[in-house]
Amino acid sequence: MYIHLGEDTLVKSDNIIGIFDLDTATVMKSSREYLKKATKEKRIINVSYDLPKSFIVSAEDDYRVYISLLSPATISSRAKNKSRRFE
Repeated sequence: MYIHLGEDTLVKSDNIIGIFDLDTATVMKSSREYLKKATKEKRIINVSYDLPKSFIVSAEDDYRVYISLLSPATISSRAKNKSRRFE
């Protein structure tokens, strides 16, 4: 299944490694360094032109990082709802 992250961006749910809140995750130095490194390596895809609320790490193409205006709770809920449809 695919999860909508914002704008016209869909990510395969099986590829999602983690969904993180930007406000709380960037408090930690390791998270800031990870995002900085991903930026340098051009692995960040911004799917929002508004104030971002989350970042999603995906296993596709050397671990892409999506920046989204959707909250982590919204994205997690979408992922759970999609997986329940076929139970």
